[in-house]
Amino acid sequence: MGIKERQERDREAVQRAILDAARDLFLAEGYQNVSIRKIAERIEYSPAAIYGYFPSKDDIFFALAEEGFRLLQRIVRKDDDARRTREPIARVREIFWHLYEFSREHPEYFALMFVDRSVPRISREYERFAFIREMKERLIGEIQRCIDANVFPAALNAAVAFRMLTMGILGAAVMRLSQRLAPGEDPDLIAADILDVTLAGLQSGVTLRSKGIPCGHEEVEELHHEEKK
Repeated sequence: MGIKERQERDREAVQRAILDAARDLFLAEGYQNVSIRKIAERIEYSPAAIYGYFPSKDDIFFALAEEGFRLLQRIVRKDDDARRTREPIARVREIFWHLYEFSREHPEYFALMFVDRSVPRISREYERFAFIREMKERLIGEIQRCIDANVFPAALNAAVAFRMLTMGILGAAVMRLSQRLAPGEDPDLIAADILDVTLAGLQSGVTLRSKGIPCGHEEVEELHHEEKK
C-alpha cells in the first residue's frame, strides 16, 4: 500500500470514529447538548482536528443522516424484483413494513432521523438529500398503482394515503423505541395491526380530511420530520 492510500485509509478511519462518537453522544445527550469539544474528547482528539474533517456539528449530523437514509433506501428496495409479481396492495404493505424493520435494525439512526427535534433541517442540504424525495415519489407511485387497479377508491389522494401510512408506522416504531408500551405488549404485532387497519380503512373509502403535499423543493423535509410535528 502506497503512502497516499495509507493516508486516505487513516483519514477515513478518523472520520468514521468521529461519526460513531457523535452518533452515540447525540443519542445519549440530545443533539443540542453535544458540542464539537465533547465529540473530540470522546475520541481523544482536539476540537481543531475535528474541524479538519467537518466544518461544523451540523455537517456531522448531515453525514449521519445521509448514512441513515441510504440504509433506509436499501431496506425499502429489498426484494424489489420479487415484489413486482405481487398484488399492488401487498407491495404497499411490504414496503411500509420495511420502514418499521429499519427502526428495529438501525434504532440509533432512526432516533436521529425521526425522534430528536433539535437536529438541523435537511432542506439546507437539498441536493445532497434529493434521493429522499425520489424515494417518497416511488412510494406514492406504489399507492397510485393501487388506485389505478381499483384496490383503493379513485378519489383517494395517494400523497395523503402515504402520509397516513407513514405516520402510523413511525408512531408504532417510536413507541417501541421509547419503551412506552405496557408489559406483555408486542410492538411488532401492534405495528402490523396499524398497517393492516390503515390499509383496510383506505380500501373502505373512508373520507380523509387532511391534504397531501405534492413532491417539490420542500419535500425532502417531510419524511425527515414526519414524527417531529
